[in-house]
Amino acid sequence: MVRPQLPLNALRAFEASARHLNFTRAALELCVSQAALSHQIKGLEARLGVVLFRRLPRGVALTDEGAALFPVLNEAFDRIGASLDRFAGGRFHEVLTISVVATFATGWLLPRLDDFASAHPTVDLRLLTNNNRIDLAGEGLDFAIRFGDGVWQGCEATEIAAAPFTPLCSPALARRLRQPGDLAGVPLLRSYRPDEWPRWCDAAGLPHFGARGPMFDSSLAIASAAASGAGVALLPFAMFEQDLSAQRLVRLFDTEVDVGRYWLTRLRSKAETPAMQKFRHWLASCQGEPAVDTKASVA
Repeated sequence: MVRPQLPLNALRAFEASARHLNFTRAALELCVSQAALSHQIKGLEARLGVVLFRRLPRGVALTDEGAALFPVLNEAFDRIGASLDRFAGGRFHEVLTISVVATFATGWLLPRLDDFASAHPTVDLRLLTNNNRIDLAGEGLDFAIRFGDGVWQGCEATEIAAAPFTPLCSPALARRLRQPGDLAGVPLLRSYRPDEWPRWCDAAGLPHFGARGPMFDSSLAIASAAASGAGVALLPFAMFEQDLSAQRLVRLFDTEVDVGRYWLTRLRSKAETPAMQKFRHWLASCQGEPAVDTKASVA
């Protein structure tokens, strides 16, 4: 099948006009006269053998044929623009897309991003936050930083940081809690992992308290609730150093429990790009020594 050779300027004129639904605004965007833009669109309609716009007293409306063509061209021009943006400043920029569990993002990664950007200015970092439930392949991710035991199906995981949990609460509530057994009389805020409080009680040599507080799917939400006085939270205290320093949260006792760690994960089937290697090496350098504790799960 022989496809018609369509001029790029005419396609750009159509896309801008369809986006604005106004020839005048489209012409201003493309820095051409309205007459020139109208001529390009008429030429495109003649080449395609269809009418793309219905002229209205104010503006224009897409015909069915125009409505079918617009999203295809709009996406194509967006992709071209995104690709060209990667050559900004005369250097090729590599896109790196990472999903990060929100607690680690705010408590550790974000304060250090300037350092990464300075060390690797050609890496275009895209950060998404998650609540530990992600799909590396389905979401098109290069890496995911998540919390757990390091074993996820089809993934290679490199340990980033330990994250011992300990009870934290507001200063006002802390004044009522002198010893671990006092926790039996206050709300204990819970995550979707039901074994956290029982494991901490075991470590503290206490009977299991019946956790009566609300359940949350995010440590950040639990921390916010605890800071407001809603109860005691069991949290990875190293991720909440700013809240502890500002006395929004108070650490109650020395007892800690290890319920998981933070891991850098990627699909075993995905080869590392140069941008991925740069991020992994930078992350390891931030720990003081290379991260070498690696697990590969059974697919």
